Amino acid sequence: MKKTKLLSLLVLFFAAIQVQAQQPNLPPLVSVTGVGEVKVQPTEVIVSLGVETREKTLDAARKETDKKAAAIISYLKKNGVDTKDVQTSFVTVQPVYNRGEYGITTPDMYLAIKTMTVKIKKLDKYDEILSGLYGVGVNRVDGIQFQVADMEKYKAEARKKAIANAKQKATLLTGELGAKVGRVYIINESTNGGGPRPMYKTAMMESASFDAGGGPSIAGGEVVISSSVDVSFIIE
Repeated sequence: MKKTKLLSLLVLFFAAIQVQAQQPNLPPLVSVTGVGEVKVQPTEVIVSLGVETREKTLDAARKETDKKAAAIISYLKKNGVDTKDVQTSFVTVQPVYNRGEYGITTPDMYLAIKTMTVKIKKLDKYDEILSGLYGVGVNRVDGIQFQVADMEKYKAEARKKAIANAKQKATLLTGELGAKVGRVYIINESTNGGGPRPMYKTAMMESASFDAGGGPSIAGGEVVISSSVDVSFIIE
């Protein structure tokens, strides 16, 4: 029993020595997380919209949906939306059965759906364009997303603020202990999901026209771009 216990202790001892040997001797460090944030007004809006058509035959449903989709694209082009800013995102045609009848094999009708995403770069024309889209066949709006065009510029600005914030935190911490911040030893950046975080003031989708007060039916609010950096400084 004693030999077995001694052997186990020796194994643990040599394992600990091996782990220590694999770890380099780290200098005295102060590790902090810096956060930077930039708030900007959106410059464009992505609208997810579509057409739903119900017809007695599959071919009729498909043709009617394609007809309305073509009218939507034509309308957008006439109103200054570039063709590259319009993209079809979903297409489906499926039978619809009367659930009230058991064993029915013939569809009651066919449902055709075509959705697309549209980038509107002139926010002041959003209400006017969306109102006209309803007139040419759009009967569903699935969502809107505000964004800024020059995203990399603001990401760089947020990153710069995050680094400055990290340096400030490290300086305060070491200063309280009578030490100084030295050179950077480790630095890592994390993002907020790779895109902006929209902050909506309002998002009134009930109407594509103007409200009773004569103002626009939506407000873009602010788009927040943030950056976070984990930094370890050598303590001098």
